[in-house]
Amino acid sequence: MPSARKGKSRWLWPLAFFLLTFIPALWIYHGLFSRLPLPDTGYRVEIPKGSNFTQITENLARDGIIPDALLARLWLRLQPGEKKVHPGVWLLRPPQTTVSALKLILAGNAQSASRMTIVEGTSYRDLRDLLEARDDVKASGLATDAEVLAALEATETHPEGLFAPDTYAIGSGDTDIKILRHLYQRQKKILEEEWESRAPGLPYQNAYEALIMASIVEKETGVAQERAQIAGVFVRRLQKNMRLQTDPTVIYGMGAQYDGNLRRADLRRMTPYNTYRINGLPPTPIALPGRAAIHAALHPDSGDAIFFVARGDGTHEFTATLAAHNRAVEKYQRRRQAAYRSAPPVAGAEKE
Repeated sequence: MPSARKGKSRWLWPLAFFLLTFIPALWIYHGLFSRLPLPDTGYRVEIPKGSNFTQITENLARDGIIPDALLARLWLRLQPGEKKVHPGVWLLRPPQTTVSALKLILAGNAQSASRMTIVEGTSYRDLRDLLEARDDVKASGLATDAEVLAALEATETHPEGLFAPDTYAIGSGDTDIKILRHLYQRQKKILEEEWESRAPGLPYQNAYEALIMASIVEKETGVAQERAQIAGVFVRRLQKNMRLQTDPTVIYGMGAQYDGNLRRADLRRMTPYNTYRINGLPPTPIALPGRAAIHAALHPDSGDAIFFVARGDGTHEFTATLAAHNRAVEKYQRRRQAAYRSAPPVAGAEKE
């Protein structure tokens, strides 16, 4: 029997040694020296002033660029000399490893780039106009929506809502379709992440319907703490088979016919986007929603309100009964003051 134990120990110790050395070595190699999954067009790393290496590595890992944020920070800590964060914009072009990418950032040779900010609630058409107006963005010659969607290999048939509001660092030679591809992939990733963590029992058949709802929430309020409340009202309306009756969808459906005034006749006119006339959601988003609005659409407030009305200071009064809603309308809408506005001012854009 002792000889049997001795025989086992002859191969157990080498196996243990192999596992204790090979697995950590594999982890280190994969985390630091394997090729990063960078797009052919490169990946932009924008480092704001005041950032630290923990934030930088966590952001890179969250976006799936580096495999391990902790290992990246350990490598940084072992490097000699002062390790200073330089604000700026870097373009990581393939092939690249975690080590080579970190060395590039440590060197502090940021790529000079102008910036373009797309505000939450911007329409796709306004985004295209913004790109066309910039001298530092080259035109790709893709004129129609169908051409753009084909170039992006998008499965959607309508471009509205598919692009993430973001601040984009424009580099030399950037084309409109390259920027649109970045914003499209960013929005797709945000929607996938938020859909995976959604609240239970929502009345959406798929993530695209949540994107539609998020765009409505985005246009209804610019007040951060109200987004979930607005989403809660609309979710409960869908669950009760009530029409959404939201003005921004009507305005979107009017297109160029909207002159800044919404009339009773407009609310009666039948369009695919007139939620006073149609049941359920409109067929597409009505704007480009930001992540906060998407999160609100997927995590709506659990109250009992099914009505809301603008107070005139940018906020809304939420009510659970028609009688209470009518009193709020009388108070805030029919006795408007000169300073009335339906939404708070947003830098760089006007909300409906």
